[in-house]
Amino acid sequence: MKRSEINKAVRDATAFFESNGWTLPPKPRWDVTDFGLGDFSKWGLVLVNLAEEPEYCEKLMYARKEQTTPAHTHGKKKEDIICRKGRLAIRLWKGHPAEDNDATFYVQINGEMKEVTQGQTVVLHSGERITLVPGIYHEFRPETKECIIGEVSTANDDLHDNFFVNEEIGRFAEIDEDEPPIVKLVSD
Repeated sequence: MKRSEINKAVRDATAFFESNGWTLPPKPRWDVTDFGLGDFSKWGLVLVNLAEEPEYCEKLMYARKEQTTPAHTHGKKKEDIICRKGRLAIRLWKGHPAEDNDATFYVQINGEMKEVTQGQTVVLHSGERITLVPGIYHEFRPETKECIIGEVSTANDDLHDNFFVNEEIGRFAEIDEDEPPIVKLVSD
């Protein structure tokens, strides 16, 4: 990614957060990624780490309608994904999506266990949440022009606990320094 593209994403996210009443902490920890796929407009996400403790973490995320966070799971992390503004579509699989099966399984949506089928898309509206346990593959994308997404989870380990379906995905973007950074990224 070009640093200019990262700077624009940070400015866009900040403006959308502020216009929707979200105040960031004094020194937010930013992460802007194209997942190493080279197309931020298609495979992109802006993340702000709000809390990073040994027991839990909290993130605020921003994405546009055409951006997808690629299918992945975690080996240890349990997480709540919360739609804070807009509509968020989350596609779910129990086990690797390449496995050809029509399994049904249960996930917790808004505090209630709901049955879903392999590859089903669940849409969250503002304020709604889904709880994802290790082994549930998920990918998500906004259905609205812009979306604010929250995450509250057990301890986060981006380097060792993200397992993408596309094994060539890199969690952090390689950066082309075409202009000075306006924020420091967690990967800097």
